[in-house]
Amino acid sequence: MRNLVTVSNGVKESEFGKILLSDVVVTSKRNLFWGRKWRNIDIQMGVGILAIHLLALVAPFKLAWDAFLFAFWTWVLCGICGVTLSYHRNLAHHSLKLPKWLEYTFAYLGVLSFQRDPIFWVSIHRFHHQYVDSQKDPHSPTFGFWYSHMGWLFDSGYIIEKYKERNNVEDLKSQVFYRFLQRTYILHICAFAACVYAYGGFTYFVWAVGVAPTWGYHTTFLVNSACHVWGYQKWETGDLSKNNWWVALLTFGEGWHNNHHAFEYSARHGLEWWQIDFCWYMIRFLEAIGLATAVKLPTEAHKLKKSLSHNKFK
Repeated sequence: MRNLVTVSNGVKESEFGKILLSDVVVTSKRNLFWGRKWRNIDIQMGVGILAIHLLALVAPFKLAWDAFLFAFWTWVLCGICGVTLSYHRNLAHHSLKLPKWLEYTFAYLGVLSFQRDPIFWVSIHRFHHQYVDSQKDPHSPTFGFWYSHMGWLFDSGYIIEKYKERNNVEDLKSQVFYRFLQRTYILHICAFAACVYAYGGFTYFVWAVGVAPTWGYHTTFLVNSACHVWGYQKWETGDLSKNNWWVALLTFGEGWHNNHHAFEYSARHGLEWWQIDFCWYMIRFLEAIGLATAVKLPTEAHKLKKSLSHNKFK
């Protein structure tokens, strides 16, 4: 598909080229490591994520089926219920409503995914939708693939530069629970790590604190990077969002990203019967037992309005 982002600041399209195996043009570059200011928060973030990756590298030397299963179910619970259902579809987009006790439980599972607190995560994601694939997008591949994948995490100066007032999460800031998680985030991570070590020793620690978060990081980050580079578009969204089946399989349904950008309020991302969306299956289950209400879906009229095949004949 075409790169819908306008080249700005006099930068020529050919200056940085295209991302491999795509037609996405890199219109400007952010320095990942050198020639930039590293703030304390950037150093802390970098050291923390590096430590988790290094811990994951120990896994081949600490093979244990029970530890693997523990890490696997940790990833599933924190991924489906925490990041995908809670952080993304419930908190960021209000695609459904949950009882407060369940909303907070799922949000806490998101904290244990090691992907920051709900206020930070939701704020960044809302800015992404507001400024998608423009100069103010926090993680567009137009700044380079690796910057969109995870380089932006270590560049707080960019966030400060673009969003001096992070006032797009007032709904969460108004709740004591989310302010508490924001202030005490690192304590919850440390407590979880300590509990895992106490329960299963170093082997469990390697798998649940090293492997599970590392896998969770990169599968989540693929939605920001790969799903704006490789795949196909069905809907007229005016951005680079793509539907990508293999990312969808790795992310419980988040890879149907063009669907999501077309209907960001929708609780269901895999809109076709064959588009696997495990998070949607969980939402349907919760709805069936009365725990999920006000579940939002796109209407046929809205689908027709957004359809690329419909719009090209207008």
